[in-house]
Parts: sequence; C-alpha cells; structure tokens
Amino acid sequence: MLPAHHSQADDDAYLDYLQSPLQPLADNLEGSMYETFESDPVKYARYQEAVRLYLSRKIVERVVIMVLGAGRGPLVAACLAAAEQTQRNVYIYAVEKNASAVITLRNRRDREPWKQRVKVVQADMRSWKPPEKADLIVSELLGSFGDNELSPECLSSAHKLLARDGICIPQNSTSFIAPICSQALHSNVAALGPSRAHFETPYVVKIQHGVRISGPQPCFKFAHPNDRESHDFSRYAQLSFDVEEDYMLHGFVGYFDAMLYGGIDLSILPEMHTPKMFSWYSIYFPIMRPLLLKKGEAVDFHMWRRSSAKKVWYEWTVTSPTPIAIHNVNGRSYGMDVLPMS
Repeated sequence: MLPAHHSQADDDAYLDYLQSPLQPLADNLEGSMYETFESDPVKYARYQEAVRLYLSRKIVERVVIMVLGAGRGPLVAACLAAAEQTQRNVYIYAVEKNASAVITLRNRRDREPWKQRVKVVQADMRSWKPPEKADLIVSELLGSFGDNELSPECLSSAHKLLARDGICIPQNSTSFIAPICSQALHSNVAALGPSRAHFETPYVVKIQHGVRISGPQPCFKFAHPNDRESHDFSRYAQLSFDVEEDYMLHGFVGYFDAMLYGGIDLSILPEMHTPKMFSWYSIYFPIMRPLLLKKGEAVDFHMWRRSSAKKVWYEWTVTSPTPIAIHNVNGRSYGMDVLPMS
C-alpha cells in the first residue's frame, strides 16, 4: 500500500518495507487507497494518450466505452478528456462494485462534463449484462506482477462485452522475474515470525538493499480480451538465469510491463520504467533458505500460476544448482481470493 499524497519522502519511508499485495476483487478499497492511485498523474496521462490515439483512429458517429473497475472515476475523466481532444462523441459506462466508490461516481456524473455522457453501473464486471456492446473497454487492474490482482479473471468475459472490432486497454500485460541477493529483505521476512507461511508469501516492496543476480526474464503473458472459451488462466514458466559472480540467492523480484495501445505502455521494469510513475513497487518472492551461488552456475527457476474455484496462487522453486522445496504448494500459505460472481 502506497501512502496518499505520495512524495519522495514517502518512497524513502517505504524502502525495504514488506507490504501485502492488494486484493481488489475480494476486498473493497478504502478512500485513502483510491486517493493514492489518483495522485499518480503519469499513469492517467498514459491512459488518456492511449484512448486519444484509439479515438483518433475510430471514425464513427458514437463510441461506446466501458470503464471496468471505475473506482472513483480517474479513468472516466481520462476518457472524457481524450474525447475532447479528438472531438469524438462518446458514451461511457462506469462499472464499479464498491458501493462507496459508486457514491463518488454518481456525484461526479451529475456535474459537467460527465452529465449526459456517463452512466454509472454498480455491478460485478464479470457478470454484468450491458444494454449494448462496447467499442472500447478500459481498465486498471494491474498489480506489481501484472496479473496478481486477477486482471485475467476479472476480464475473462470482456470479449462478450465488445463489438466485433472492439478492443481493450490495456491490450496485454507481461510479468518479469529475476533472482535477487538481498539479506535485508530475507531478514525482514524472517522477522515476521517462525511460520513457513511468511516465506511462501509474495510482498510488494520498494527495494533499496538488494542486487539482481541476473537480468529479468518474461514469465507470464496475458492478452485482453481473452477470446478463448476456457477461463483457465493457469500458467507455467521454466527460466534459467546465468550467475556471473558469487552471490547468495534470497529469492526473486518481479515486475510487469503492460501495452496499453499503439505503442503506449506502462512499465515498472527498471530498464524501461515509465518515467516518474509511482503507482507500483516491485514484488518479492522469498525462498525459505538462502542458496550460495558460484560464478558460472545457472539458476533454474520454475513458477506456476494455479487456480481453484475459490482462489488463485503462485508456486515457485529452484531445481539447479541446488534443488529446494516447492514454495506455497496448493496455495497453502497465500492465495488471491476469487469471489463468486454477483
């Protein structure tokens, strides 16, 4: 959780501080969290530019936009601003399940420039049946590892909401992962208590004391909309990382890159981080016992994204140079709750 009224001082206060990832599908976010999200102008400027580019290419009399997970309305405002820039006639469905956020949406709807152009819908996006098809779906369901706030599950029915030539923004997201040496992070996990569960839980963290052992590699990729009938979003990745110096391995650090539209992206990969964007920190997957790595070895890493009717979880392990136990088997320590569709 990032602090509201975000600043560099806030960043400094959160260095190496372990935070539990959000679960917006299972939990309704508090007002302070919405305020934090809304305080990142770079993210919404990117969204606005992506929508503007789409609208500039969409030559029709009326464009139907669905904002799924509208929160208190920053994406709706970005879409309306893009419509003004392109002089396009748009009608927006702002779909949100959180009752407190819906109150704010309805208050904004009754004022210009929203009036007559926005319909607020309190509903679960997964089961909502709209009166018409969308030309464009816009959402911001990304977590620090891309899919860890359940964007694939939330948008699983997006293709049923779209017109034949409709698209989603973002169009896809890719998670990346890399091995990390960080005694500080490992010690912070150990300080949480003796339970194995603490080392089988991922943490959102702004890392200060840590060195990546090798560069990040793509892990899981999800495209939106998902046009497959199957709603199985399980994934498996096997990656090999070269070790160029002697290190202690304390776990793995994750990032994401998301393509919004037309080459406009959002990224927290250090090599291509979206400048001045602060909505996301990286995510840390610990291992129970540090491993000594020697120069010239390779770390063979395996990760699974698994699911049941009630939750989604990750499992991870190392098989070389020294095998370790699979972490978080069957989601025994950590999972992302999937509520029944309402």
